[in-house]
Amino acid sequence: MNVFTNQQLIQQDTEHLIHPLHHQGMHSNGLVWVRGKGAILEDADGKEYLDGLAGLWNNTAGHGQQTLVDAASQQMATLPYASGYTGSTNPKAIELAERLSEMMYPKINHFFFTSGGGESSDSNFKMARYYWKLKGKPEKTKVISRQWGYHGVTLAAMCATGISSYWPMFEPRIPGFVHIPSPYPYRFQAPEGVSQGIAAANELEQAILREGPETVAMFLAEPVQGAGGVIVPQDDYFPRIREICDQYEVLLVADEVITGFGRTGTLFGLQHWGIEPDMIQFAKAITSGYFPLGGIGISDEIHQTMTDSGTPWMHAYTYSSHPVGCAVALAMLDLIEKEDFPTQAREKGARLLKNLKEALEDHPNVGDVRGLGMMCGIEIVKDKATGEEFDASEKIGPKVHQAGVERGLFSRVRGDVYCLAPPIITTESQLDQIVEILKDSITEVLG
Repeated sequence: MNVFTNQQLIQQDTEHLIHPLHHQGMHSNGLVWVRGKGAILEDADGKEYLDGLAGLWNNTAGHGQQTLVDAASQQMATLPYASGYTGSTNPKAIELAERLSEMMYPKINHFFFTSGGGESSDSNFKMARYYWKLKGKPEKTKVISRQWGYHGVTLAAMCATGISSYWPMFEPRIPGFVHIPSPYPYRFQAPEGVSQGIAAANELEQAILREGPETVAMFLAEPVQGAGGVIVPQDDYFPRIREICDQYEVLLVADEVITGFGRTGTLFGLQHWGIEPDMIQFAKAITSGYFPLGGIGISDEIHQTMTDSGTPWMHAYTYSSHPVGCAVALAMLDLIEKEDFPTQAREKGARLLKNLKEALEDHPNVGDVRGLGMMCGIEIVKDKATGEEFDASEKIGPKVHQAGVERGLFSRVRGDVYCLAPPIITTESQLDQIVEILKDSITEVLG
């Protein structure tokens, strides 16, 4: 039994703790998580909830995976920390880089480790600038990303993030970050006679030409946009993106912080469309959130250019190649392979999406139900025929979320888009429960 209730702990919390996206009013009815098992979270009052977003998209293995706990414990007892700076390394970091080389896109075989996704974004911005300087093209510094893209909120990563609510209180933004429209199949308007995917991809070419190809270093994109509302691109979108990047000498960088390590039904997201990036960034599911670890991977060509330069890359983090993080990641990669997370995500995700469509698509305020693997988005609208959105002041999405919480489902919304990405180990009966709760919650709020 817990000594304190949710409400008592929240009162203590507000005395000293500042939260991500801090807002005192929104936190007043917050939940205090005290334990987890599989896909279930338990709060300080003893109430259980289905974890509809796997924490923050990251806890794909669910709670209580003893092999991950043991990996951390054993490594902490052996070597809890060592510097990863040049001239210093550790066996777990070496082994993790080798393992990633075996499972990653074929031309990506060299890795730098960080503490999470935002640091990985910053690392790739700096790597891209460094690479183009070595290639004799120092003006190539600009980053193009997309509306509704989420790449973290360090100052530089925030500038790439295409969700405008993250910007105003920290502006001016760093120059040289440009956003193009998302392919967003539910809302993107393509010219007549052009497929939606090709038209959306051509927005990149137009932006490169506007900025000047000689100034653009990289294009950063999530294979499936996650925090922006689970936006799954058209099948012809990324192949055209790859062509454009090749034509104008722009590095294609895949932000696989959410989509990596099985979430979408393949090990990595761009595998769905048969293309490779020049660089990748990852975090979240590489440790299932049991330890903060992220990283970047670079193509053999970029690595060779870096090596041939003979000069140090002046970029460093205290916790790069953290031995405990690398040990947990190695145990997680074993689990992903042993339990075939990509196949689980593909099969369970197809069931979840089918059931969501059957339960919700006929509702007059459900405009779109979409997903890929164990990622789904339900877009709630005022007018189904036109796609007109509710006014933000009506807070429809947050009301649906709260109705779900009261029924034992905890997730997140982006405006009026309800996002789902439960742990990959979630059982089929639990997935069916999620559908029922969401249906009842939407009915409660909208009739």
